[in-house]
Amino acid sequence: MKTVAILALAGSAAAFAPSQDGASSSTALRSFDLSKEVGAMAPLGAFDPFGLCRDNNTRDSFDYMRRIEITHGRVAMLAVTGYLTTAAGIRFPGAENIPDGFASFKALSETDDGNNVLLQMLATTAVLTILNGEKSNPDYEPLFVGDYSNGTPIKGWSKMSAETQLRKRNIEINQGRAAMMGITGLMVHEALGVSILPTGYLPGQ
Repeated sequence: MKTVAILALAGSAAAFAPSQDGASSSTALRSFDLSKEVGAMAPLGAFDPFGLCRDNNTRDSFDYMRRIEITHGRVAMLAVTGYLTTAAGIRFPGAENIPDGFASFKALSETDDGNNVLLQMLATTAVLTILNGEKSNPDYEPLFVGDYSNGTPIKGWSKMSAETQLRKRNIEINQGRAAMMGITGLMVHEALGVSILPTGYLPGQ
């Protein structure tokens, strides 16, 4: 578990790496207020223990890392939800015989129901990737990194104050970070044969 914690710490550290534009990276680095970046919150604040801000101190580098963090966070939130939902015995129609946990991988590749579920997953992922791609609407300029609305109005977003929008962006990033830690913990404990679910149920058994 110590190794998992270290890896998770390394993954989250990129969230606080500073970003600047300009020829002089050292000058930009000194003038950049890391504590004002979205995701830099108490108690850690401007947190960059691995010096990623020193090695990747351009706007493009920071936006790239932030984009990766947001995407992984969103996938992790779906993963935790799916893990807990299947552990509770809930299945989509046609997937009733697919086991939960790591045991599902074998079923996805070796059974007809599993093949159907796998194809549905791949098709859904492909469609969402295309629709949410930054270039799917070249006339739309994203409001911030992670804005994949492509001009489609988000209900209520435009009516929120700047403070509320910032708070919600912080909430998403931090929930994504928690989910990345969460799904890692769930998988490690299942591999160790130790349940951390409230009922003591161990998926994949």
